[in-house]
Amino acid sequence: MASPSAGCLVCAEPAVEDFLDLGSTALANKFPSAEDLGRPEPRFSLRVGFCHGCGHVQLVERVPPEAMFTDYLYVSSASDTLRAHFDDLATTLTARHGLAGGGFVIDIGCNDASLLCAFRDRGAATLGVDPAENLAEFSRGAGIERYQGFFGADTAPEIVDRRGRAALITATNTFPHIPDLQGFVAGLDTALAPGGAFVLEAHYLVDLLDQLAFDTVYHEHVSYWALGPMMRLFSDHGMEVVRAERLPIHHGQLRATVMRQGEGEVDDTVAEVLAVERGLGIDRLETWRAFAARVDRLKTEVVDCLRGLKAGGRRLAGYGAPAKGSTLLEHFGIGPDLLDFIADRSPLKQGRYTPGSHIPIVAPGRLLEDPSPDHVLLLAWNFEDEILAQQAEFRRRGGKFILPVPEVRIV
Repeated sequence: MASPSAGCLVCAEPAVEDFLDLGSTALANKFPSAEDLGRPEPRFSLRVGFCHGCGHVQLVERVPPEAMFTDYLYVSSASDTLRAHFDDLATTLTARHGLAGGGFVIDIGCNDASLLCAFRDRGAATLGVDPAENLAEFSRGAGIERYQGFFGADTAPEIVDRRGRAALITATNTFPHIPDLQGFVAGLDTALAPGGAFVLEAHYLVDLLDQLAFDTVYHEHVSYWALGPMMRLFSDHGMEVVRAERLPIHHGQLRATVMRQGEGEVDDTVAEVLAVERGLGIDRLETWRAFAARVDRLKTEVVDCLRGLKAGGRRLAGYGAPAKGSTLLEHFGIGPDLLDFIADRSPLKQGRYTPGSHIPIVAPGRLLEDPSPDHVLLLAWNFEDEILAQQAEFRRRGGKFILPVPEVRIV
């Protein structure tokens, strides 16, 4: 059961006011099997709120992490784009933080160890931290040591006892998952060597606003990060953001480099990113109320498009079964009555069903089998270029993709 907020995750301010209600939904990465369909599926309230104390955008009610991350079906290596990004990230950070001579890096939420393999290949010593039992085989198969569990103030001492303190700690697409931010940052202070850095990458609130990316909201993501509230969090723990970089990956992320106060020089990127945030008004509730109204209009546009095509005799399917797709399908009320199936590259998801909406998930080759769909709803729209290139043959045969966010496009 989801638990109500006890106040803001960053500043503990009790006045967190909700502005976007996505209803009661299933957990976005819990893909049921055929046998599971006959059992009750847990559902939880999904509401987003704005903190009047520090401006942090966050879920109003939260699901315990143990219910979401100990069995996890998302793997980084399923995306060519993401693998290339990790390769570039490892190159950049190895040079910046002097890791090539055996410098020690910890990756929190290491998933299938894709990023750590890239660090290892560049001469770094590595350790992964991840609670997902079913993903442990990926780390073992790659020869990457892994600590199975959550990272925080209680586990950081054990990690340090095992391997020592790290020159670099990374968290890519993990920082938004952390409900106990105070304990997490305390753990960083324990596990970082003097002069060490924490580098995080997370979906960025400015891009979420620009792109109407409401489907980034699901129970795993308890926080929706802007730089301002992030600086407040680290400052309260004697740390500071020394570099802020906007990235194109996933259609918009923020990379922040964090060090203890006085151990690094704050560069101009921090002030530049803050200025953009203030100019866009992301620190005002009115901005987010307007965002919610735009989501309502988009729902009407997407559903009308699909129903119109279906009424015209078109065969419809979906492509990509990311967690964001689960949010879109559930909030828009799209099920197997509209989409015959969802194609996805991950073998872990094939043969299962989408959470809540229960659309069957199949391998991408199904797009070319007879009868093939005429139009495919691209749920993994943040990997548009990669997927359109992969499905060139489907498009050559006349197949069309429907892009649902930030507005309906057919390509």
